[in-house]
Amino acid sequence: MSHHVSDDEELTLSASTLEALKAFYAERDARAEQFAKLKAQAEEQHAGRQQEQILCMEAFAEDWNESQFWYSEETANFLATELLDGATADMTIGIVSAPSVFVALKNMLNAAPPEQPKPKLLLLEHDNRFSVFSEFVFYDFAQPLKLPPHLKGTVDRIACDPPFLSEDCQTKTALTVRWLLKPTPKPSSPEQRPQLPRMILCTGERMQTLVLRLYKSLGLKTTDYEPKHARGLSNEFYCYANFESERWGWRVQEE
Repeated sequence: MSHHVSDDEELTLSASTLEALKAFYAERDARAEQFAKLKAQAEEQHAGRQQEQILCMEAFAEDWNESQFWYSEETANFLATELLDGATADMTIGIVSAPSVFVALKNMLNAAPPEQPKPKLLLLEHDNRFSVFSEFVFYDFAQPLKLPPHLKGTVDRIACDPPFLSEDCQTKTALTVRWLLKPTPKPSSPEQRPQLPRMILCTGERMQTLVLRLYKSLGLKTTDYEPKHARGLSNEFYCYANFESERWGWRVQEE
């Protein structure tokens, strides 16, 4: 015999369920308020009416359906530091699908003394919430070259984190990277090595063979630096780069 709840009867939830719901809505409301403040702050700064303030990724809740897993603050700062090392004011640093690195770069440049060169930044990202930043350009890896034409060949340094661990996503992201990067100037003599644009890529360990093939012309190799994510990630992540750094070595490739 089935039991029907009449309109006059009230459904009751356990105390623990009510507390969980309360916490969920409180966190949601706090993030919404934080994001609204960030948006207003970005608009004020873009209009030149407010000094730059420290930005925080906490305002952007991760959407796992969008494969969003933000880096830890340490990792974001580490990668941003490598991109800024030796950068000049006439350079452009591009960030593809790695907004936490972009935010770290913004914070570092905002805190830098006036005499420090400040390269331009460019953020390619699918999440329209990041349009609060003037450097934002909407990006869908499924349409890797559907970008403003004036951006072609304008990027000096780049960091990317393809959102999905699939051959399709990795290959299309590589098309975007090559389209964005400035052409490599030819060496003036046969003895000189070409000056490749500085590149960092972070993605899953199981993508290694494909990554090294896709970026062979850019000299990408596997470093021994291990990127960390703010909320943890079960997939083992590798960091690839095409330049030497005192803060990493090269991972030995298994035969």
